[in-house]
Amino acid sequence: MNPLKFARRLSPVFAFAVVALAAPLIAAAAAADNPLAAERWKTRPIVVVVPTADDALLQRVQATLGETASREAFIDRDMVLFTVVAGEGRRDGKLLGARRTRAMLQALDLPDDGKPRFLLIGKDGGVKMTEGADVKLDAVFAEIDRMPMRQR
Repeated sequence: MNPLKFARRLSPVFAFAVVALAAPLIAAAAAADNPLAAERWKTRPIVVVVPTADDALLQRVQATLGETASREAFIDRDMVLFTVVAGEGRRDGKLLGARRTRAMLQALDLPDDGKPRFLLIGKDGGVKMTEGADVKLDAVFAEIDRMPMRQR
């Protein structure tokens, strides 16, 4: 067989093989960049995604966590706060960087509609609650208290 014809015939098969082999590696790299992966079995992350720093949801969450009783309840439940404001991610106020922020948002599969979002992530890494701008932290604490890991 003509080597050129063989190479043309092999090319799609080779390309498929490369993609098939590379896909798990790419997925693993994206998962490694996701900061929520490091929280698994350690903490219960709250993720607040808002379009601007003056968004009412972000302001309310920060004000509530500024209250001593709420902050103690937050700490007692092994919670951490992730915020994404206009695409800039932070964990408890410390910058995540663009790559890690993107990886987290991709893992959460949030719609890009500009609406404020509040998510509670369980210690198992699953999304336990998704709310909009009207979420109440007391309801979040109550939801956590009903979780099996909390009742141990």
